[in-house]
Amino acid sequence: MRCTLTRALSFHATHAYAESAAHGHLYRIDVTVAGTLDPVTQMVMELNALDLILSETIVTRLAGRRLNGVFPAGSPGATSPTCEAIASWCWESVANRLPPEIRLERVRVAEDATLWADCTGPT
Repeated sequence: MRCTLTRALSFHATHAYAESAAHGHLYRIDVTVAGTLDPVTQMVMELNALDLILSETIVTRLAGRRLNGVFPAGSPGATSPTCEAIASWCWESVANRLPPEIRLERVRVAEDATLWADCTGPT
């Protein structure tokens, strides 16, 4: 049976658009993975393994930072760290680290309770 698992994480960071002043957010990022329910563990994926991937690929790189200038040139978010660009960058970063039997379903990045963006994979 195919199941999904979503892990939510949050951290503070700042960003600025064009010539606006830098401002901060408590970002919330939801990462949803899918796979077959393991008959022994009853899990899609070991939660400790997912947490380690998210910590290494997202939290340690973005938490407490000014996001302008954090993303490599040419990557999403490099010129303007919008919710959409951050979600796309997170997708690329996390997807490359998952075990082959696990599929990334969705990355949601929210700046607050009224604004978020979802990435659901390459078009």
